[in-house]
Amino acid sequence: MRQASETFETATPGRGLVEVTGPIVRWAAGQGIRTGLLTVFCRHTSASLIVQENADPDVRTDLERFFAELAPEAAGRYVHDAEGPDDMPAHIRAALTQTQLSIPVLDGRPALGTWQGIYLFEHRRRPHRRQLVLHLIGD
Repeated sequence: MRQASETFETATPGRGLVEVTGPIVRWAAGQGIRTGLLTVFCRHTSASLIVQENADPDVRTDLERFFAELAPEAAGRYVHDAEGPDDMPAHIRAALTQTQLSIPVLDGRPALGTWQGIYLFEHRRRPHRRQLVLHLIGD
């Protein structure tokens, strides 16, 4: 059994879905582990991770609109507002999604489906630099 880990940083342009599939798949493939489990962990409380369709950009648009309606920015709505009006809605959106993904690795590559991609879901309005920790274990 072997293990590998890496901290991966990516920039976000502000609120929305940023596909990170490519760099994650390339890193995993370069570790020489044929069968195992890849964990991707987001080190933030106002961003999250999702596996979602990567073919039709309308899916991302609809997801972003849905979450904007589900956890809206609204003056006076939230007690926690010290970091701006978009912060508490960002925490709610992150709580409803995931900060960690576990993806099987088969034949040296994450076993994503044909139309699946890995996305960092930025929930804040302004650009950020976000860290993802990758951990791969297997043979």
